[in-house]
Amino acid sequence: MLSVKQELLAALAAELEKLSPGAGARAAFESPKVAAHGDYACTAAMQLAKAAKQNPRQLAQTLSDALMATPAFTRWVDALEIAGPGFLNVRLKPAAKQEIVREVLTGGESFGFQPRRTEKLLVEFVSANPTGPLHVGHGRQAALGDALCNLFTSQGWDVHREFYYNDAGVQIQTLTNSTQLRAKGFKPGDDCWPVDPENPASKAFYNGDYIQDIANDFLAKKTVKADDREFTANGDVEDLDNIRQFAVAYLRNEQDKDLQAFNLRFDEYYLESSLYTSGRVERTVERLIAKGHTYELDGALWLKSTDYGDDKDRVMRKRDGGYTYFVPDVAYHIAKWERGFTKVINIQGTDHHGTIARVRAGLQAADEGIPLGYPDYVLHTMVRVVRGGEEVKISKRAGSYVTLRDLIEWTSKDAVRFFLLSRKPDTEYTFDVDLAVAQNNDNPVYYVQYAHARICSVLKAWGGDAAQLKDVDLSALEGPQAQALMLQLAKYPDMLTAAAQGNAPHDVTFYLRDLAAAYHSYYDAERILVDDEAVKLARLALISATRQVLHNGLAVLGVSAPERM
Repeated sequence: MLSVKQELLAALAAELEKLSPGAGARAAFESPKVAAHGDYACTAAMQLAKAAKQNPRQLAQTLSDALMATPAFTRWVDALEIAGPGFLNVRLKPAAKQEIVREVLTGGESFGFQPRRTEKLLVEFVSANPTGPLHVGHGRQAALGDALCNLFTSQGWDVHREFYYNDAGVQIQTLTNSTQLRAKGFKPGDDCWPVDPENPASKAFYNGDYIQDIANDFLAKKTVKADDREFTANGDVEDLDNIRQFAVAYLRNEQDKDLQAFNLRFDEYYLESSLYTSGRVERTVERLIAKGHTYELDGALWLKSTDYGDDKDRVMRKRDGGYTYFVPDVAYHIAKWERGFTKVINIQGTDHHGTIARVRAGLQAADEGIPLGYPDYVLHTMVRVVRGGEEVKISKRAGSYVTLRDLIEWTSKDAVRFFLLSRKPDTEYTFDVDLAVAQNNDNPVYYVQYAHARICSVLKAWGGDAAQLKDVDLSALEGPQAQALMLQLAKYPDMLTAAAQGNAPHDVTFYLRDLAAAYHSYYDAERILVDDEAVKLARLALISATRQVLHNGLAVLGVSAPERM
C-alpha cells in the first residue's frame, strides 16, 4: 500500500502540474477525519481554485476526471468523490490495501525505516547528578530519550546517546559532607546534621539511607566500579577528597544498576569536570571576551545575552571568580558541535526552561558557525506516583523521593516505559501503580502486548512456516474489519516520521493502542483458522503482518513483545 500511495501521489502531482505549473510539488494526501468518508482526502482543488479563478467544486471535478483516466487511479482506486467545498475523497480498491500485508512481511523488523543519512544526532538525557539514586523524573527522561533515539534511528540518523555528569559543584560537596558525617557516626536529626562546618547557613544535606550505605562501604575500604571509573576507599574519615571520589563512584555504580534495570545503554558519559580540566571553559570565556560580547560590572563578568534574544544580560563569572552554571553548558555545546553533531536534542525538566535562551545566546556570541536554535530541547514535567489511591512521595532508600528502581520493582520495566511515554512530555502525569500491574484492557501496555501474544498463539496453533505467508493470495481480505486493520498498518511509516520530526514518542503509544484495537476488532469478527486453505492463509498473513508492526512499534519504545501472557 505504501507503493500504491506513491503511485497515486505521482499521478496526482502530474495532473496538478498540468493545471498549475509548480503545483505538482505540493501533491499530498490527508487522512479523512471520518473513516466513512474514504481512505485518503485531497484538498488540492480548494488550494488552486483562487489562483485558477474557478469554483473549487468545478475544479475538483476536472481533477477527478483527469485522475480517474490515469493508469494508477484506474488500477488502485474504486471511487473518487467530491465533498463539501471541494474535497476529493479517495476510496481504494481492496487490492490496494492488501499490498501493505506483503510490504510489512517483506520489510520485517526494518518495516517503516528510512534510508541511512549522513547527519549525526546527539541526544543528551537523564544526565543526573551523581548524588543519589535516579528518581521517577529521571525515569521519564530515560524513556523519552531512548525512544527518541530509536525514532531517529528509524529515520536513518546516526544517533549518539550521551549522559552528562554534573560531577562538579556544590551538590558534590554536599554529598561528600553528608557521607563524612555518616562515616563519623552521625545521622539525620542529630544536632550537628543540618550544619555544614564550612557553611553554617547550609541545610542541603542528603538524608536517604543510601548515604549510610556509602559510608559503611567507605569505612570498609571497598572498591566500587562503574562504567567509567573504579575507585578504592581508604577509610580515612578526614580525607574529604577520598570520600568525594568514592561517593561519586559508588553512586555512578548505583545509577548504572538503575539504568540496567531499565535496559538502557549510553554511548558516552561526558563529565562536567572535564570541561574545566581540559581548559574548555576558560577557552570559551576567552573567546566570548575576544569577540566583544562581554563586559565587566560590579566585579563580575557579564554576557551581552540580550543581543541574542535573552530577556536580560547574564553573569558569567561571579565576583568570587567562580563561573555561573550556564557557562560550562555553552562550552559543552561548542564541544558537541565540534564533534560533528549537526543536530542535538537535550531532554530536561521544565525547571531548565530559563537556561535555553542564555545557552543559545552564548553559542551565537561565540561565533562558531553554530545555527540559530541549536540545540533543540524537550522539556518534561515531573511525575506523581499513586499507589492504593494515595500519592507516594517518599522512598526510604532515597529519603525524599520515589526512585526509578522502586517503580520498576513495583510494576515492570515495560509498564514504566510505556506509561511514562503515554503523554506529551510537557503535560502533568500521574503514574498509577495499580493500573500498571492490572491484567485487563484498561492497562494500555497490557492491551498492546496481549494483542501481540494473541497473534503468536494463533500462529503457533497453525504451526506452519511463516515465511510462506509473504507470497499467499490476499484477495480474501475484503471484510470491513480486515480493511480497517490494513489501513492502520499502512499508517505506521508516516507515523514514525512525524513522531521523530515532532520529538513526540507519545505518538507511538497512541498508534499502538489504535493498532491493537483494530486487531482485537478483526479477531472478534473473523475466525482465522478456517477450513478454506486460501482464506486461512490470507488471514494468517494479515495477522502476521500485524504482529510484526506491533513488535516494531514496541521496540521503538524499548518495550518487549511477549509471545505468551
